[in-house]
Amino acid sequence: MPLPVIPPELLAKYDAPGPRYTSYPPVPDWTGGVDETVYRTALASLGNGDLALYVHLPFCASRCLYCGCTATVTTRAQVVDQYLARLERELRMVTDAVGRAPVLRELHWGGGTPNFLDDAQIRRAFGLIAQAFTLADDIECSVEADPRLVTPSQLATLRALGFDRISFGVQDLDPIVQEGIGRVQPVGMVRTVVDQARAAGFRSLNVDVIYGLPHQSVTSFRDTIDEVIALNPDRIACFGYAHVPWIRPHQRRMDEQALPDRALRFELYQLAVERFTDAGYVWIGLDHFARPDDELARAADEGRLHRDFMGYTTRQSRNLIGVGVSAIGEVGDYFIQNFAHLGEWQRAVDAGLLPVTRGHKLTAEDRARGRAIRELLCNSHLDRALLPDDDGSTLDAFRAFEADGLVLIGERAITVTPTGRFFLRNLAMALDAYRKPQLGTEAPRFSRTV
Repeated sequence: MPLPVIPPELLAKYDAPGPRYTSYPPVPDWTGGVDETVYRTALASLGNGDLALYVHLPFCASRCLYCGCTATVTTRAQVVDQYLARLERELRMVTDAVGRAPVLRELHWGGGTPNFLDDAQIRRAFGLIAQAFTLADDIECSVEADPRLVTPSQLATLRALGFDRISFGVQDLDPIVQEGIGRVQPVGMVRTVVDQARAAGFRSLNVDVIYGLPHQSVTSFRDTIDEVIALNPDRIACFGYAHVPWIRPHQRRMDEQALPDRALRFELYQLAVERFTDAGYVWIGLDHFARPDDELARAADEGRLHRDFMGYTTRQSRNLIGVGVSAIGEVGDYFIQNFAHLGEWQRAVDAGLLPVTRGHKLTAEDRARGRAIRELLCNSHLDRALLPDDDGSTLDAFRAFEADGLVLIGERAITVTPTGRFFLRNLAMALDAYRKPQLGTEAPRFSRTV
């Protein structure tokens, strides 16, 4: 696809901290007031609608320096076993609060490194879920995996349990970049693992790559992109590296002088869009790509795309329960997050408490603005009827975007231009009551939007 030329001054203007909007309001803006008593009440009020479950498995064999996830490095199997014992207690508390074994239609394991678990631990973890919930016949099960830990036996175990989607964290395939981020995985290994996953019968395969990492160049990243295209995944997630050392101190161990500057980082982003779309992938929202026949691409084409704590999905379940350390969920009118510190999570579970650390009760305005932001990020289009009922300042903000060539304002809708596609997070900030009126002057709680 022909890409727009972005003037340096426009890039500089919109290169500001901002949320990724996997929820609205974003987690740092949650107002609190949600404890385990409130959570129990919300769980007890669950109806019979579709339900999704996110399970956070935080363990890793080593620390990747770019990582922004909640992770615990260990080499001891008994640490995982103890975690699973507590996870069983948390699941039991959840279903006791619901008052029944709810029907589960979607299951996702994230981390950390879910495939850090050995085959027996994988079976045990899945068994805990099967005991706590009624699994729908058409349940969709997905799992994140580190290629360095994958074995044919592990893939067979996951498939036998019903996992049909797998996502491999590739990030970058250049040896110098891999050394710089502390994640060495030769391209031959990745090819082998992808072939093994296909042979095991996974129906959907995703690959994660990251732009903006230390030592990346246009040439090296082009080679990574081309290698990823050769793997022929069904989906690709191409994230911008979030450098937030004030939140993740281990990121300071990377060579910050080797990080791409603003112009190079943006060039890498554009390169990814260009090469993935030229290879036949559909560009979805901010940073996802999918084969035209993939469910994600079809959902985008039909206006059914969804965005939540796990990024772009086809999920239609109103309620998402999160279990495990740092897990986030949405139940009824509430966002809920578990303790992110392993010790705090353990102590709460041991005390017989749902391990809630914070949350947010969604107001009618939250839901309205959240819907508008999702439509913008999912469809690059916004029905003017969804604009907040304010003093006109939101429309004024979009008129300023129009002057910069990011949107076209029609009588009934606002349409994002090809240039605006690269600044979707900035556009969404204009709909965000928690950002206004300091648009573009956000304190450094978020990664940069460009």
